[in-house]
Amino acid sequence: MADIVKAYAERAGFKSENFSGHSLRAGFLTSAAEAGAGVLKLVEVSRHRSLDTVRGYVRSAELFKDHAGAGLL
Repeated sequence: MADIVKAYAERAGFKSENFSGHSLRAGFLTSAAEAGAGVLKLVEVSRHRSLDTVRGYVRSAELFKDHAGAGLL
């Protein structure tokens, strides 16, 4: 999987070393969490065994939501 991801990243003009199968999975989960998907729906797709792991992605997606310095960013 990693080789496929890296090959397509390179074809798209990106540095392949910045991409992996995990970056796709993490990016998907973060984007889905930002779009409002619940943790249980994320687990259905990602097939993580630990809800704590998935919560980490949700937490990172929500870092700047309702942030006190939002007007400054």
